[in-house]
Amino acid sequence: MADTLALLHTGHLLIPVFAELGREFLPGMNVVHMLDESLLKNTIAAGRLEKVTLRRVVNLVGLAREAGADAVLVTCSSIGPAVEVARQLFDFPVLRVDEAMAAEACRRGMRIGVLATLRSTLEPTVDLLRDTAAKMGRGNEIVAGLCEGAYDAVVAGDTATHDRLLSAKLAEVAGLVDVIVLAQASMAGALKRMPAVGPRVPILTSPELAIRQARDILSALNAGNARTAAEEHPRALKRHNIGALAHPESGADATVGIEKEGSS
Repeated sequence: MADTLALLHTGHLLIPVFAELGREFLPGMNVVHMLDESLLKNTIAAGRLEKVTLRRVVNLVGLAREAGADAVLVTCSSIGPAVEVARQLFDFPVLRVDEAMAAEACRRGMRIGVLATLRSTLEPTVDLLRDTAAKMGRGNEIVAGLCEGAYDAVVAGDTATHDRLLSAKLAEVAGLVDVIVLAQASMAGALKRMPAVGPRVPILTSPELAIRQARDILSALNAGNARTAAEEHPRALKRHNIGALAHPESGADATVGIEKEGSS
């Protein structure tokens, strides 16, 4: 039975977020957390995902498999491109945290706003959205925004400054797009703390959508379709095409002026 999901984190603050989602959406499953903060620190320092870091991510995915994982979810968007390499090397599902969110955003609207607090996350997320739109045959327009200083603030424990900077950027972008994605999983919690900003526009975050995606993949494995689930993984995303992953029936968790979806 496929009952173990390993999550590879680059920040300890995400562990309780995904632990809670695991309890909600993966009852009876084993959720294993792996942490290596140097992966993100080195990527930030280099300004890009370097080959040495990419190799380390792939090695950690392999170690997760050796430890008994049936699927691995990489929860950091900055190192997300390493997932594509891992998929070429392993015959089990390897997921990136933002791909379900990207597909949902492309389905939701033609003009997509992308906000991030790190440039190392913003650029790969924009690339992912463009690739996803191309695979879906959609000509989505991407409007990117970097929340300068927000990441340093939250690392220093100053969530108020982080939220203020994010709120200002949301207000700036909201009137220009049909849907907004928050590029980092760590940004999801900010929506619960923030007051209303700008026009009503759907705001997507990655953690819940990613866990739902993992649940569907594990379900496919347990349905006796292990080979299909592993070998057809990118097609599985297209097949669900987030129709199954978005779960509109769960509804939007609306705040005043902001509609939140996929947030924890």
